[in-house]
Amino acid sequence: MSFDMPIAVHADFTVLYEDADVLAVDKAAPLLTHPTGEKNEPTLWHGVKELLAYELACGGQVSLVNRLDRETSGITLIAKNAAAARELGKAMQHRLLHKEYLAVVQGTPLWSTACCAEPILRMEDVAPTHIHVRQCCHPQGRPCRTEFEVLHRVPARKHLPAMALVRCTPHTGRMHQIRVHLAYLGHPIVGDKIYGGDEQNYLDFIAHGWTPQLASRLFLERHALHASALSFPYAGTSINVSSPMPRDMRLLLEEGGILCC
Repeated sequence: MSFDMPIAVHADFTVLYEDADVLAVDKAAPLLTHPTGEKNEPTLWHGVKELLAYELACGGQVSLVNRLDRETSGITLIAKNAAAARELGKAMQHRLLHKEYLAVVQGTPLWSTACCAEPILRMEDVAPTHIHVRQCCHPQGRPCRTEFEVLHRVPARKHLPAMALVRCTPHTGRMHQIRVHLAYLGHPIVGDKIYGGDEQNYLDFIAHGWTPQLASRLFLERHALHASALSFPYAGTSINVSSPMPRDMRLLLEEGGILCC
């Protein structure tokens, strides 16, 4: 299979959990989870299909239960057959999948914990924007809720601004939910080209790729969001999967004064 040259991609993933029906992998960033039809480039879906070639030849399938944004790293859950896809799909519909994320945010929140329950909708439905996928908090949006807990606060040092490491627990699954809610609370994610304060960052990146100018404004080549923990029921048991903080986020915090394992 041939691919067009992507903007930037690390076509890497690591298996975190596997049994006869279920697979959980640690997706790198930036990497598309599933083909979009807009560009022919490697995706997690392609890689998993290669990994499960034997299962597919024996009548299995690749069903992505949860999907992460290109620039979000971490745990992705995959059903290996139709029965598993149905059971995990029902668990997701009943909100029985418990997910946790780690985010490095701009600034140091005054709160230790916070809950944002602002509804979310597509911004272009209510306000002008140059970014079609951009979401925003708005009373007419769909209900959603995210809980946040500050794990570490880092004062401004050297060329880095003040920032914080935050645990994020979404209770719904709206598009860009964590990113939108953190921006609404005044602490967008470090490296977020859409919600980091100036959508021109996103437009510049699409036009020119990663540049020194963007690096001086965003500090990280992708948004610092990582799906770190997932628990879900399956076949009468509870399965728990965890993923360590990726190297780029760890180095960002180490440079800011936090030593992370």
